[in-house]
Amino acid sequence: QLVESGGGLVQPGESLRLSCAVSGSTSDYYTIGWFRRVPGKEREKVSCISSYDGTTYYIDSAKGRFSVARDNAKNTVYLQMNILKPEDAGTYFCAASIIDCTSSGGPQQGEYDYWGLGTQVTVSS
Repeated sequence: QLVESGGGLVQPGESLRLSCAVSGSTSDYYTIGWFRRVPGKEREKVSCISSYDGTTYYIDSAKGRFSVARDNAKNTVYLQMNILKPEDAGTYFCAASIIDCTSSGGPQQGEYDYWGLGTQVTVSS
């Protein structure tokens, strides 16, 4: 089971930290990915992190502003989002995959087996 939290309404330039609580069989998965869905657009992968070696991936628009980390003791993965922009808004989902995260973007969306229900991020002045 994956449960996201931490979304909300912020102004441009502010920060949010999303959390993904991992429980049950999903805690055995290698990779936790973060995805964003915006109405009218395809869901896109924002970031992922490997539990094996800590490898991370970020979409280009997130590089330098977002940071993903996992606390294995708490079975929680965090997505720290700084200097938020209106285009960062959307519903954010975390998902688990048995395929390891790579710096080039793997695994693909279809290779994630479990998904959370999402948390809404709104960036508006």
